[in-house]
Amino acid sequence: MEDERPLSSALVIEPFQGERYPEMPTLTFIFGLYFSLSAAFYFHAGEREEKCIIEDIPSDTLLTGTFRIQQWDTRRHDFLESAPGLGMFVTVTTYNDEVLLSKLYGPQGTFYFTSHSPGEHIICLESNSTRLVSFGGSKLRIHLEIRVGQHDLDAAAAQAKDKVNEVSFKLERLIEQIEQIVKEQNYQRDREENFRMTSEDTNSDVLWWAFAQTLIFIAIGIFQMKHLKDFFIAKKLV
Repeated sequence: MEDERPLSSALVIEPFQGERYPEMPTLTFIFGLYFSLSAAFYFHAGEREEKCIIEDIPSDTLLTGTFRIQQWDTRRHDFLESAPGLGMFVTVTTYNDEVLLSKLYGPQGTFYFTSHSPGEHIICLESNSTRLVSFGGSKLRIHLEIRVGQHDLDAAAAQAKDKVNEVSFKLERLIEQIEQIVKEQNYQRDREENFRMTSEDTNSDVLWWAFAQTLIFIAIGIFQMKHLKDFFIAKKLV
């Protein structure tokens, strides 16, 4: 995989395992967009292959995704500028099976959704190709840009007729980014608190289990000593 530009966020590729998506492709892209607000990249997929992205975002956060499809040309041995006749199904769900977005777009488009609760959100993309896998659908290159917590204010800023309006739009963008950073910090603070509580509960369970094991060993030792003493008395060895 190659990036279109250096990413400020961490990109990890690892197998996705779970009973909820048994037919999900092996490679799933997981992004840590905790304090970075945007990332652009591309990946390859077959015409009938579904690719999924897992985004871990706080609640009440707007996520914007912009994509563009390029189709492989076997004669030129290169990707075309677009994929005529193909569209893209975009589905966004949570781990609670709540569907936030399910829509068919063209070969390029922009989708939006707002998270209702904090946690991981699954974004799946699949082309609407009707060709069977056995007949070998061509390879696609999907360009994708993810923006977290940003509204598209660039167009409005470009139409500003004076510097005052342009500055006000820049200030609005800056305030929005600050609010998003505060949301991310609060979300991470909540996760750290939950992790600390889980660790403390685990440590307490381990301590009580060790104490219970000690009592069991002492009880078994006393029982064995008493049983051995009774045996010696019964055999008149003592």
